[in-house]
Amino acid sequence: MLPVNNNTNPVLPNPPPVVPQAPLPTPKKSFPKKIIIIIGIVLSVILIVLLAITLLSKKKISSGQITWWGLWEDASVVQPLIDEYQNTHPGIKINYIKQSHQDYRERLTSAMAKGEAPDIFSFHNSWVPMFKNNLDALPASILNPSDFAKNYYKTITSDLVNGNSIVGIPLGYDALTLFINDDIFTKSGKTPPANWDDLRILAKELTTKNEKDEITQSGIALGQTENVDHWQEIIALLMLQNGVDLSRPTGKNTEGALVFFTNFANMDKVWDSSLPASTQAFAGGKLAMYFAPSWRAFEIKAANPNLKFHTVPVPQLPKDTPDQPDITYATYWAQGVWSKSASKMIAWQFLNFLSSQESLQKMYQNASTIRGFGEAYPRIDMASLLSTHPILGSITTQSAGAVGWFLNSRTFDGPTGINTQVSNYFRDAINSINRKEKSPTDALKTCAEGVTQILTQYGLVR
Repeated sequence: MLPVNNNTNPVLPNPPPVVPQAPLPTPKKSFPKKIIIIIGIVLSVILIVLLAITLLSKKKISSGQITWWGLWEDASVVQPLIDEYQNTHPGIKINYIKQSHQDYRERLTSAMAKGEAPDIFSFHNSWVPMFKNNLDALPASILNPSDFAKNYYKTITSDLVNGNSIVGIPLGYDALTLFINDDIFTKSGKTPPANWDDLRILAKELTTKNEKDEITQSGIALGQTENVDHWQEIIALLMLQNGVDLSRPTGKNTEGALVFFTNFANMDKVWDSSLPASTQAFAGGKLAMYFAPSWRAFEIKAANPNLKFHTVPVPQLPKDTPDQPDITYATYWAQGVWSKSASKMIAWQFLNFLSSQESLQKMYQNASTIRGFGEAYPRIDMASLLSTHPILGSITTQSAGAVGWFLNSRTFDGPTGINTQVSNYFRDAINSINRKEKSPTDALKTCAEGVTQILTQYGLVR
């Protein structure tokens, strides 16, 4: 009889324990062999392509032909280097063509538009914004950015860059320097100035006039644009040393630099419009001090072989700290490779050869046999080689603090070139002050508006 509980519900006896059944094993799915094979093939192809790219980028191309448009060096200076390279690379032919500086930028631009540009061409350090779409990037396999920055002056690594790419290699370097007439300084017992206050005092002391109050000997050529060669670089130097942002040339520091420049003509009366151009005046022995890049020495020597002169570092403003580098203004030419060249790698390999220490020294010696001395070396590791040179030493000793910008004379970039357009606005500002047509504030306001407009066209300001 089944027992009952108090709820009168029958209580079933405990069922026998249920032994759990082990689950049936799930069959493992094997990865399809076809997919494995396909993945293997794809990975193999990728590895092969990457390896090929790496090998090709490092491969020294053994045959091809390139054309090089030079601008300043005669073929006799570079041809020995070309011959040397062709002897060790018998399949490569290099054709050097020295171009006239007249309308050079326009002719180069036209050749690019027609698809007829040279593989290598000379360009000014300020021209990168105008040619950024036609300048090929220096391959890292030729020279990586780290080594480029290690080898070249800071201004070069800043000037010759488009985005993150290096777009040129200089074979020489130049900057503004101060020429000294040795005879005038020796006769007067004076020493060259180290700062701008000393320069201004010397300029007054070394200026002589006749009974008609006409300048017969000037202490320095400053204050005007009509007959002061390289006034653009001089203005840029003064403003940079005074902490001015040249892309926004307004404010007290900008006005101070501009007024200081014009005072040499307006207040000190050491220079005026009746005098010849400053280069001519210095070559004629009638100018004690003269600002110019080092290459002007060749013109001066040709005009007056008996003139004794040398250069000294440009004057400086008082420094915040003793170790602060001198500030000077760089203006030089570089070599670029056309982005549409069919022989870009050959061109870069050749430029890498030309820019080695050994090749640069050979070019310097070749130039020295023709004109007395060559171009200053653009490399940091070669600066000491020319530190005592009577003309080039002054620019190499100040190279660490050199700065480049778009205010340069004699780049021959044409009426629409960036230097010409920027110079026009600064020229108008200086002339309006000299003619007392505008105050420095108003003159620079117009200048700044024009500069902003030009730089905006090239994407340099937003």
